Amino acid sequence: MARFGEIFIPGCSLMVGSFKEILAESSIFLDRNVLLPHYIPAHLPHREKYIEKVMRSVSPALQGAKPRNLFIYGKVGTGKTCCVKHVMQKFEQMESSSKMTYINCRVYNSRYKIFQKIVKDYIPEQDKPGFGLQYFYENIVKWVEQEKRHLIVVLDEIDVVHDLNELVYNFTRANDDLKAGGISILGISNKLSFKERLDNRSKSALYETELVFPPYNANQLQEILIERVKMGYANSSVDEAALNLASAVAAQETGDARYALKLILRAGELVLDSGRRIVTESDVEQARKSVDEDVITDAISTLPEHQQMVLYSVANLAITGGRYSKLAAIEDDGNYLMSGEVYEGYLSSCSKYRKRARSMRWFQEYLGELEVFGLISMLESGQGVRGRSRLIKIGYSPERVKGIIEKNFNGGYRNEDSKDAGNNGGNAVLAANEHNGGSAEMAKGNNGGNGGSINAASLENRNNGGAV
Repeated sequence: MARFGEIFIPGCSLMVGSFKEILAESSIFLDRNVLLPHYIPAHLPHREKYIEKVMRSVSPALQGAKPRNLFIYGKVGTGKTCCVKHVMQKFEQMESSSKMTYINCRVYNSRYKIFQKIVKDYIPEQDKPGFGLQYFYENIVKWVEQEKRHLIVVLDEIDVVHDLNELVYNFTRANDDLKAGGISILGISNKLSFKERLDNRSKSALYETELVFPPYNANQLQEILIERVKMGYANSSVDEAALNLASAVAAQETGDARYALKLILRAGELVLDSGRRIVTESDVEQARKSVDEDVITDAISTLPEHQQMVLYSVANLAITGGRYSKLAAIEDDGNYLMSGEVYEGYLSSCSKYRKRARSMRWFQEYLGELEVFGLISMLESGQGVRGRSRLIKIGYSPERVKGIIEKNFNGGYRNEDSKDAGNNGGNAVLAANEHNGGSAEMAKGNNGGNGGSINAASLENRNNGGAV
């Protein structure tokens, strides 16, 4: 008869391990949290001067003056978010009515969502679902003015805000309306090219001050890993060669510190699974395959639904064969698709999943974003093709991409844009303006915040809201 703590299987007896035994196996780690991207260390190697520049930029708010708007640019994993959050911690320690608020624009990707979050965080009694854009705007202005405070709105991944021109205009207008206090924007982005989406008025307002974060090199990444490994791993648990390899690999990945940390953490988890105690080069190599798999899956799964629809169309046509898959003018030995047939496939996918299709203008923008993420490549058609069109090629296995997207949608993909439109009554004017590429006046948003939005969850953004 099986004793307590045993699993009885006819013909054998297997003891179930205790939590104490499992935790003892995990002794290779001292603190896994310090190896995660969202961890903000007390010391940020090679970013001291950038932290000081951000501090100097926001410091006028502590003296009752409005800071200039600041735009921070740098590739993924260069320390932008971590440095800003580091400054925010110091800012909060000061006795001041002024505030710095952090907003992840991958989650809050419209004016309505951003305004509502600010009200929810600072004026919760006025957070009333179903109220329009103007209501939240007026409450923010009133709150700032009453205490003569200065509000610095940190917009991380600012480029994914679909009505960014209107948002910048609203904050600029707020400063004209305020009798006391002020509102400043601190924007963070991985893509400098998003300037092209801004009108001249927004550019001049947003780019009052700029700060560019350069990528880390291999030596700098090694220093970062050494510091984190000392805090996160037991002594002598990670070979120096493993650290060197993780640093070198991450340096090739555009100097991405997040990627380096993910490699060294995953390598440690593989070591635990194998019952060993030392992380070696081979563990890092094995971890690289696993991390790269996760990167692609996460990148696709975090795309907004219409970009997934477009990518699904590309993958499906790459499998079935497009009408123009073989082009003599293309020296590449791969197959390319015409943008027109991809758009037709996108319309068909929208119909299949009962989604309202976007216009050709938005479709072209989605293609551009997918190319930036490395999920597709494009070139202009030339000789051998009638007229001019974009030629599209998928960047990864189409079967794999299609499988990921089908799993997302069949598993009940939840679109935040639909939720936003539902909360606000689905304003037809805003929806029509967005569909036609126009802008909607804030006053017309009283009955609805936005009727759908563009988001851009970057392949580079391997971790949600990571701070490194």
